[in-house]
Amino acid sequence: MTESLNELEKDIEASRARLDQTIDQIQERLSVSSIVDEMLGNARRTPLSGAYDGALEAVRRNPVPVLLIAAGVGWLIHRMSSDAKGPAVARRARLAVDGLPVTKTGADRVYDPDRPTQHPAKTLSPETQI
Repeated sequence: MTESLNELEKDIEASRARLDQTIDQIQERLSVSSIVDEMLGNARRTPLSGAYDGALEAVRRNPVPVLLIAAGVGWLIHRMSSDAKGPAVARRARLAVDGLPVTKTGADRVYDPDRPTQHPAKTLSPETQI
């Protein structure tokens, strides 16, 4: 019986060792450097691999200008997306003003609680009379 227990313990230890190896392999494959290397390998298999290698070498030689260019392009895209949103915001603001209560005084005026009330004219001018 002790022999079978020893065999079971050895089997369990062997299973644990295999499991540890599998976990280590998975962690290695999911590391950032491994993923980047895999992506670079995929890019190098394309027909444009020569251009890609030249661009990568330029980035390695001049990292600061490349970062500044990337920041400028990112800023440009951000500004373009915020400018695209701008007219919609202005349109919503204009619609909100159009939805304010209106007093009927012969000419529609937007209600402004900060302005003193203007009463309609008691008599109409001869041009407005029918």
